[in-house]
Amino acid sequence: MVPPELNMPTTPATEAPPHPRVALFVTCLVDAMRPRVGFAALQLLREAGCRVEVPPAQTCCGQPAFNSGDTKDAAAVARHFVRTFEGFDYVVAPSGSCVGWEITSFLVDVMRHRPQGRRLDASATYHDSCSGLRELGVHDQPRALLGAVAGLELKPLEGHDVCCGFGGTFCVKYPAISNAVVGDKAAAVERSGAQLLLGGDLGCLMNMAGKLARQGSKVRSFHTVEVLAGMADGPAIGEPG
Repeated sequence: MVPPELNMPTTPATEAPPHPRVALFVTCLVDAMRPRVGFAALQLLREAGCRVEVPPAQTCCGQPAFNSGDTKDAAAVARHFVRTFEGFDYVVAPSGSCVGWEITSFLVDVMRHRPQGRRLDASATYHDSCSGLRELGVHDQPRALLGAVAGLELKPLEGHDVCCGFGGTFCVKYPAISNAVVGDKAAAVERSGAQLLLGGDLGCLMNMAGKLARQGSKVRSFHTVEVLAGMADGPAIGEPG
């Protein structure tokens, strides 16, 4: 169960217009590696009363190029992003590292929405991704939403706020360090005793799921929105589809 201090806040961070026009930014990793996360996000936003559009011209937001020092190309991609998404009330994505509104924060802080009628008889532990936690303040929101899922027991994760070692291009530049960091994270996940590993960023989840699988772990990994949308009945991240 979710502790009382992590329940839904009493005052929204901003006041949403009725049935806001929301653009769903799917993100590169979701589009290429786990489209199911995008469909889950779309379902949740619609259930919350949003008029959702998925702009077909969307591409990368430019963050990988920017993080690698390629500011010229990053700026060009960012300008395209702005042209594609301007005019909407909100831009929402299932990742805290790509946009200003991460979906669980948007559902809680703006739409004040909890999914209804969801059930998952399992135990889970939660990893807080660096960008979502430190830049956007996403912590209580996913836990409050998961607390509405009947049958789901949340177990604490030692070092839940510690990087998993992915870090976008960091894992490519410094693979040995990245592997050591994710090794520590996988060990903490195992110690939690949870059946499932949940999180809000697919990059982190792919990194941790891969390490767990290579170590022969039985822990299965899902994006939080998959659980909230009732879509955790299929293959987990890294499992054959």
